Amino acid sequence: MPQQPANVSNTGPIGPHTIHRFTLSNGVTLLVQENHASPSVVVRGQLWAGAINDPIDLLGLSQFTATAITRGSQKHTFSEINELVEAVGADIYASAGRHLTLFGGKSLAEDFNFLVELLADVLLHPVFPPDELEKIQAQALIGLRELENSSRSQASKRFREQLFTPNHPYSRPANGTLETVPAISREAIASFYQTHYQPRQAIIVVVGDVVAKQTNDLFEQHLHTWQNEQVEDPAPIPFVAPVTGPSQEIHPMPGKSQSDMVLGFVGPARNAANFYPASVGNVILGQLGLGGRLGESVRETHGLAYYVQAGLGAGLGQGSWTVSAGVNGANVEKAIDLILTELRRFTQEPVSEQELSQTKSYMTGILPLQLARNEGIAGTLLHMERHNLGDDYIIRYPDIIKAVTATEILAAAQAYIAPENVTTAIAGDYNPTTP
Repeated sequence: MPQQPANVSNTGPIGPHTIHRFTLSNGVTLLVQENHASPSVVVRGQLWAGAINDPIDLLGLSQFTATAITRGSQKHTFSEINELVEAVGADIYASAGRHLTLFGGKSLAEDFNFLVELLADVLLHPVFPPDELEKIQAQALIGLRELENSSRSQASKRFREQLFTPNHPYSRPANGTLETVPAISREAIASFYQTHYQPRQAIIVVVGDVVAKQTNDLFEQHLHTWQNEQVEDPAPIPFVAPVTGPSQEIHPMPGKSQSDMVLGFVGPARNAANFYPASVGNVILGQLGLGGRLGESVRETHGLAYYVQAGLGAGLGQGSWTVSAGVNGANVEKAIDLILTELRRFTQEPVSEQELSQTKSYMTGILPLQLARNEGIAGTLLHMERHNLGDDYIIRYPDIIKAVTATEILAAAQAYIAPENVTTAIAGDYNPTTP
């Protein structure tokens, strides 16, 4: 049942007093945030079906399946689906990541019933037409070939393969390979769908000009037949030990105008106790302004990089803490030296109070911008539910960020960043200096 009457005001911050929480009869968690100032409705959902479930010889199967469910149902062909959504200016989608399949759509409030009916139809009754599967496969192979020719993509791929052990699912490409995608059959897709497209622990978020109780009734009407026929717990996430000792892989790509590189370390999961200090520190290191400390040193002062940035890939499992840069092949070694110098400084001395204050203002200031549209609200609520952050997370977030100290950031940096054990991948027109 909802925690608040359906006519609750949305003038205050989003929290337990505005988020309506339901559990459908099949166990799906439904969250509804009414926003009557908007004429549209956004739906965002997730279920446990991702690349972590792909068989080793069928990498890309989860993404293939997610794409395929919208390519035809028992009621509508793919062409009919496109015509229906275009006629009312709506959209629907499904895509797969490491752990999850995400699905959803958007429509005007007056077409919300239609949107839910169509989403339920493709989720519950896909038919996987062979001609559409051939198109998906061809498109996937084109995309993979394009990635083969991207120095940035190749650097990221080889970094991931080094950082995570070969038997860890994070080391594998979620979108498959040129060898595995052609092996994906309709039978494999149907089997993956039957096994993993289950409502157990699924989440759906609705934001827009709707009434919460009516929204619950609508989803119950269309999803009550979706049951757990072959229940499987979400795939476990293997532990990743920190890398001991430096490693480097170079992928030569002659003729490229720049060389891309990724340097980094095993990072925290989203639920790690030091996630927030790491997150604030990451912005200082390589995101604030024109790229934080790294941008000021490598790009602005020395003019060596086309781009440079730090990234914290914290998710359901341990992620990576990385520095990415694109440079002229002749400047690779100089850029790496400068990056490592900044990483050493980051692990040896606290950040300044000025850096900390600016970063906190930036991080607390972007949240209201993210929540200015229904899409941002829905994405934030789904993230909150996925990571068990609590319905009051948006209210608490500014205080969480403001409470982070320079000492905590230094401790987080020292917990994950070890320049002497850096993992490095370089792809492009680069010839290393020989001693």
